[in-house]
Amino acid sequence: MHVPARAQEKVLKVGVTSGPHAQIFEAAKRVFERDNPGYKIKIIEFNDYIQPNAALDAGELDANSYQHRPFLNAQIKARGYKLYGVGKTMIGPMAIYSKKYRKLEDIPAGAKIGIPNDPANESRVLLLLQKHGAIKLRAGIDALTGTNATPIDIVDNPKKWKFVEIDAGQLPRTLDDLDASAINADFASKAGLNPARDSLVVENGDSPYACLIAVREKDKEQPWLPKLVQAYQSDEVKRFVETEFKGGILAAW
Repeated sequence: MHVPARAQEKVLKVGVTSGPHAQIFEAAKRVFERDNPGYKIKIIEFNDYIQPNAALDAGELDANSYQHRPFLNAQIKARGYKLYGVGKTMIGPMAIYSKKYRKLEDIPAGAKIGIPNDPANESRVLLLLQKHGAIKLRAGIDALTGTNATPIDIVDNPKKWKFVEIDAGQLPRTLDDLDASAINADFASKAGLNPARDSLVVENGDSPYACLIAVREKDKEQPWLPKLVQAYQSDEVKRFVETEFKGGILAAW
């Protein structure tokens, strides 16, 4: 008996955060489906950083594409997920934004700075501020091993800035109230901010915070996984990133 082609298709459910991750994965989906007949991708969008891993671990997704390795490592450590990260996708540069000041050094003593409340991205911001000489952290902070910094780990804070921990997705809304806020690139993009153009300071391309594709450990040998990475890391997707985001998002491969 002949089975219709559609019935034979394998549908992969891939979770992304809305914004650049969703936009780029739409481009990767087109390449993947063109080059791999018999497969379809269903993209499922989320508006926070916690649910895509919870859904993946629960088997509601086949993969997700939204997080960097330090965040994935922190989630595995905190929640006991059996997840596996592969490939490099994009770097969404973390940046500091302000509606009140144009340079980091202009931010006054006692200012309130908004930072993400998840361990990996909070540490990421503090490391960025340390790189630019605004604060100093204790020795031993390491993004890739999951030794994250919190404000408690600041050993020198010359201007006595106060750090306000807020859900990453809410940080763009704080710019009217706080002196400055650190905003992840995907949430910045949704708020009309480009880190290359609008920020006080921004990460560069050598950041350890390159994003990746995550699957469950038991799926890491699936034949579709390297094909998915290959489609994402294609020349077509790289051109899309460069054209669409103009330096606001960087291809990480």
